[in-house]
Amino acid sequence: MSEVITPPSPASDEALRVLQVCNACRYCEGLCATFKSMTERRDFATTDLDHLANVCHNCSACFYDCQYAPPHEFAINVPVALTELRLETYQRYAWPAGLARVLARHGVLAVSLMGTGLAAVLLAAVALSGDSLLVSHTGPGAFYQVMGHGVMVVVALATFGFSLCAMLVSGRRYWRAIRTRPPTWQGWRRGLGAALSLENLDGGHGLGCEVAEQQPSQLRRTFHHFTMWGFLLCFAATLVATLYHYVLGEVAPYAFTSWPVVLGTLGGLGLIVGPLGLLWVKTRMDPQVLSGAQVSMDNGLLASLLFISITGLLLLVLRETPAMGVLLLIHLGFVFALFITLPYGKFVHGLYRVLALVEVHKVVSHKTREGQYREKL
Repeated sequence: MSEVITPPSPASDEALRVLQVCNACRYCEGLCATFKSMTERRDFATTDLDHLANVCHNCSACFYDCQYAPPHEFAINVPVALTELRLETYQRYAWPAGLARVLARHGVLAVSLMGTGLAAVLLAAVALSGDSLLVSHTGPGAFYQVMGHGVMVVVALATFGFSLCAMLVSGRRYWRAIRTRPPTWQGWRRGLGAALSLENLDGGHGLGCEVAEQQPSQLRRTFHHFTMWGFLLCFAATLVATLYHYVLGEVAPYAFTSWPVVLGTLGGLGLIVGPLGLLWVKTRMDPQVLSGAQVSMDNGLLASLLFISITGLLLLVLRETPAMGVLLLIHLGFVFALFITLPYGKFVHGLYRVLALVEVHKVVSHKTREGQYREKL
């Protein structure tokens, strides 16, 4: 597969201007992983800028610490400059790139239309087949009386398989572009640890992100944890349910005390608390450190996760009522839409950020090895 060409753009030009000033000043050198990685470079190629943009967690501490921030004539705004470039990397390395361009500017609208459209198709298909949706289905296999197990599996595998393939291709493109040294186990371990703990959302001073102007708080980090672990619990519930079905021979719906239901319920609650909290936090943040395009993309993913979680929990509660059929198809429509849009929206930032943090800690581990080698000499 051909390599991605990374020509300069207005976003990369602005990021270059801003980081050149920062690299000369270095007042924020110890603030976060972005500035630590920046100081490893005397100049910045486009791929270096792409790397630094995805290391940035937009905690905004640098904006309030900067003596050259607006209204200074230099107008240094690192959070916005790197956010705009970060959005561009989602499109640059995406495969195929067309969907990324649409979702970058119309996140909420695109996800809503796709989810609504797929749900409408599923509802129409069942209605035209002659089956009544507004009847109660109970007992093992109740869900498959509304939508056949084979059809459900084929559609889920097709949409999720496409999403996984697209993310692997885009992740490989991004990794090949930013990689400067061979991988190290220590770099992978520390990079993954930083990503899973969200340590870079501490604001550089351990007090958290600047949620409101010069008011650090751990709220953003907390709600990110609810969202991330909620998603992972829901994914775990799906894997466990697959084992129940194909290995243990147990057919859904499962008991309320079963592992798939417990994991899915905890994950669903996390995906309600987390997205609602993050949407609320955005209303409190200083508009100066926010990019309009980023807000649209963020809101698209958060709204999608929130709606899927609400319909999923309603489906659990009402699964033995006549509302189950309609709820199931609406829920599946938005789940399939989420699968299709994952590689082109805010979700892909998780993949890029992990790789960027691995690169940061890989450089550190290489420097540590070199220092130890010199000491032995």
